[in-house]
Amino acid sequence: MLIMATNASAQSYELLVGTYTQGTSKGIYRYRFDSTRGEISAKPEQLVVVANPSWLTLSADQRHLYAVNENGPGQADTVGKVTSFSINPQTHIIDQLNEVETQGDEPTHASLSKDGSLLFVANYAVHPEPGGSAVAMGVAPDGSLLPVVQQERHPASHVDAERQAGSHVHSVVSAPNGRYVYVSDLGADKVFIYRLDAGNKQWPLGPATPSVVELPPGSGPRHLVFDAKTKYAYLTLEMTAQVAKFDYRSGGLDLGKITDLDRQGGPKGAAGALHLSADGRFLYVSNRGAVNELVVFAVNPETGDLREIQRRSVDGDHPREFGIDPSGHFMLIANQKSNAIVVVQRDVKTGLLGKTVQTFAIDSPSDVKFLTQ
Repeated sequence: MLIMATNASAQSYELLVGTYTQGTSKGIYRYRFDSTRGEISAKPEQLVVVANPSWLTLSADQRHLYAVNENGPGQADTVGKVTSFSINPQTHIIDQLNEVETQGDEPTHASLSKDGSLLFVANYAVHPEPGGSAVAMGVAPDGSLLPVVQQERHPASHVDAERQAGSHVHSVVSAPNGRYVYVSDLGADKVFIYRLDAGNKQWPLGPATPSVVELPPGSGPRHLVFDAKTKYAYLTLEMTAQVAKFDYRSGGLDLGKITDLDRQGGPKGAAGALHLSADGRFLYVSNRGAVNELVVFAVNPETGDLREIQRRSVDGDHPREFGIDPSGHFMLIANQKSNAIVVVQRDVKTGLLGKTVQTFAIDSPSDVKFLTQ
């Protein structure tokens, strides 16, 4: 009986869903996910009421959660913020600790330093003035947030007169080795590189050498991910619907091949989220716009180069984010504009995506994260 109970519990995980709250959604939802059947529980275990928690960041020990509040002009709350929470390790109950202003509009992404003492936030800022920024704030020993200590702004490229009239920082990523921070600015067509001094709590980010990666004009860099060994990195270029591969060299990123997501002569897409499988063998990239599909790549283990192996419809509209469940057998796709999370089968060996096993109705889902501890 003990063995049966242990096996059963190992097949069920807590799922956290961030949402936009302009409609019927109220904040962060905590569900049970059955990784045997690929099903999200009908009712949430908990609802955490908070404004526009569009991106969720978990601490390494999963005892704390940080949610950017993608607020800005024209919304119920016009002030961009990030909210911290504690997570009970036994019950997984989420309790709010505090919230801090991000000194910018529409914060859309966040990441923690390797030691967990700093949180980096990307203020996207829809309006070009004053535009977007990257900020750093301290994390107290109890997991609560301290005020912003550093803010970095960048000049826009102005290649696209409408979308690049100002800076639009889309992500701020700390490298797995903990030494550098990378700021992807859609409005600048650049990734800015900072050397991290986590011990300096007043000005932790200094310019690295090199300090910038130039991307093609009008490409609009969005999200950056590293492989586990920090040998390669991959970046979505939203405006041109592409994914760029880099070689990592002492903090710098050497640009390699840029791969088109759109088919020649086909509808126009917009590159969004991207994630590597846990074993690093496959890269998944969402292509939104008129395409609304996931593109699956096999990763060459020697070179990090990409080889397309599948295109799969997301069975919905505007895949804002997606994630692979801890078992590796299912992909959960947060389709923001069709108001559903679509659960799709995944083959662990081949990386290929299979049939849809559940379409779970929820208003404006924006992010999905699993608790595994």
